[in-house]
Amino acid sequence: MKKQTILTAICSLSLAAIGLFSVNSVTTHASSVNTYIASNNINHTSITSAIWSGFPKNKYRNSKPEGVVVHETANPNSTIYNEIAYMKKNYSNAFVHTFVDASRIINIANTNYLAWGAGYPANARFVQFEQVRVHSKSAFAHEIANAAYYTAYILDKYGLTPNDAAYDGKGTVWSHGAVSKYLGGTNHTDPKDYYASMGKKYFGASYTFAQFYQLVKTNYDNLATSDGSAHGAITSNVKKSYDNVSYAKADSQALLGDNYKSYRLYNHVKNSRANVKKYSWSSVSAKVGKKVYIDDIGTKDNGHDWYRIRFTNSDNAKKYWVYEGALDLEQ
Repeated sequence: MKKQTILTAICSLSLAAIGLFSVNSVTTHASSVNTYIASNNINHTSITSAIWSGFPKNKYRNSKPEGVVVHETANPNSTIYNEIAYMKKNYSNAFVHTFVDASRIINIANTNYLAWGAGYPANARFVQFEQVRVHSKSAFAHEIANAAYYTAYILDKYGLTPNDAAYDGKGTVWSHGAVSKYLGGTNHTDPKDYYASMGKKYFGASYTFAQFYQLVKTNYDNLATSDGSAHGAITSNVKKSYDNVSYAKADSQALLGDNYKSYRLYNHVKNSRANVKKYSWSSVSAKVGKKVYIDDIGTKDNGHDWYRIRFTNSDNAKKYWVYEGALDLEQ
């Protein structure tokens, strides 16, 4: 999709994916990308859940997804976080469920509800995800491994069987191009050109959606054997999303503000990692106007700051993290 213009490692590829295979009487040569993924034991990453409550919740035409649409952003200069931020701001025009790059699969919209990223007929039927453009051989292989896994994961989650829609428009795995050809409501052809150009640039031959589909099938088959479950009863490995924080050393002072009791003390910046602990103010004999000493500042992607404080001037004093709203920094 163009704007302005996601239980285990891949163990091995099936013979069909590394030799010659036939799909609906169309013969396709082995993919050097798929072979590279297999021979280098490239694993898919875990799915990160970062559901944003701002997206609308509209039902699919048959109450649940009927397949997956694979997109790419067509923006060579963006990052996965840039894309997600843009989509949250512009969701009334278009949004998808998930973004994928070389190291992340980030699910931002609940897949139990439809998204709009490929025209009404497809929106009412399919889970949709975007691939962010990457810029190296390894990155592209990792991204394809992630994208194929996520496609298989969604099929498995909703009890669907892999079937490439490219040949008759009746399948469960769709490129945006297949949507344009068979369902309408859109005229985009991604990820065809992106796949082809990356295949030629880094692997010596165009990568095709048919070859990507073979990797999806391999992942789907592996899902059934890796956790012992039947398809449609997958044990998810979705992990919690943590906030990105950039840190800067500091040597300053502040006072506890009038509203400090509205906040808590933590051993790390809240939601920056697993098992962050919180502490009550009573444990530090806090009061409005109490002086604190700051030695580190953590800034989240949303622009809000967190401060690492101690309650005496000793470097050996216990340190806590607190949100900016608890402090009076104007002194």
